[in-house]
Amino acid sequence: MVEVFDAARPDAGAAVDRLAEQLGGLGVLVNVAGTGHADRVVDLPYERWRHVLATDLDGPFLCAQRAARIMVAAGHPGRIVNVTSVHEHLPRLGTAAYCAAKAGLGMLTKVLALELAEHGITVNAVAPGEIATPMTGIAEEDAHREERPGNPVGHVGHVNEVASVIGFLVSPRASYVTGASYVVDGGLSLMAAHGHDSATGVAEPVLTSGSSTAPGPFSTVSPRSVTAAASTTLPTAS
Repeated sequence: MVEVFDAARPDAGAAVDRLAEQLGGLGVLVNVAGTGHADRVVDLPYERWRHVLATDLDGPFLCAQRAARIMVAAGHPGRIVNVTSVHEHLPRLGTAAYCAAKAGLGMLTKVLALELAEHGITVNAVAPGEIATPMTGIAEEDAHREERPGNPVGHVGHVNEVASVIGFLVSPRASYVTGASYVVDGGLSLMAAHGHDSATGVAEPVLTSGSSTAPGPFSTVSPRSVTAAASTTLPTAS
């Protein structure tokens, strides 16, 4: 059963009510609506800022609110999963509205987890890195063939790898997991600090008091990873 709706509209949550009525109840909500942009803050039109915030934050809020009301009224446990992005945790140039919305959705997830735990409803976030989707312009079948040298795993992620984490979080096995954010990015976010490393695979020496030099903390990182990390920006995730 599918119902198409605009997550940016103030009445986006009504879609949850309609579907719950047609299905005879609601036990799981997965918020996956999202859109992005590519504008530096000084060039970002307010209308675009509002559209991204409305789609990526307002819409998920309204849907989660309606779902929570239905689940609480029914008196049975439930699951809410908000699909955010690695940019829930990490900034990226030219994506102020997107990062603000995803970070906001991450914090909303935690507040919902606190407020709904007494009703047996868990709320978690899944934060994908670069995944092969129409939003990133990569065909699903090319996910593991699309190389990303700056990523420890070395390639783009597949939607099924994100779906598998969601599947766990909505299952009975995750009944004691709430308020968490599961990053699914192939280790990309772990590479943020390596932009300061040299292309030789050895961290630049750091001056210390009482000695001449001391090795940096990433001296064992492979040259391939360090070189790529120094020249590759984090991709916008779906």
